[in-house]
Amino acid sequence: QVQLVESGGGLVQAGGSLRLSCAASGIIFNINRMAWYRQAPEKQRELVAVITSGDSTNYADSVKGRFTISRDNAKNMVYLQMNSLKPEDTAVYYCNARGLSYISFDSWGQGTQVTVSS
Repeated sequence: QVQLVESGGGLVQAGGSLRLSCAASGIIFNINRMAWYRQAPEKQRELVAVITSGDSTNYADSVKGRFTISRDNAKNMVYLQMNSLKPEDTAVYYCNARGLSYISFDSWGQGTQVTVSS
């Protein structure tokens, strides 16, 4: 079973920055895709950023130019650098990873709260 643990959330003023981290643990042969999602109150969970094993990235239009996703394959970690934060970025941020253990996996972290005050 592959487990994901996020860290780095918190309270920040508009215009500030935060860096989220996510560590994957367990029996992992490879991780094909790692991503960050977020869910604001009374809204559906949405994809924020994704990075593949080949370091190809994609971002939601709402965060392009402000957020950067990166990964450390040796440590099975993924990061989300968030700059120029806005109140509308307030949400619970979830890490997701898809890959291969003894079987394929599609795992989620418990989430970390990000609150941006105006």
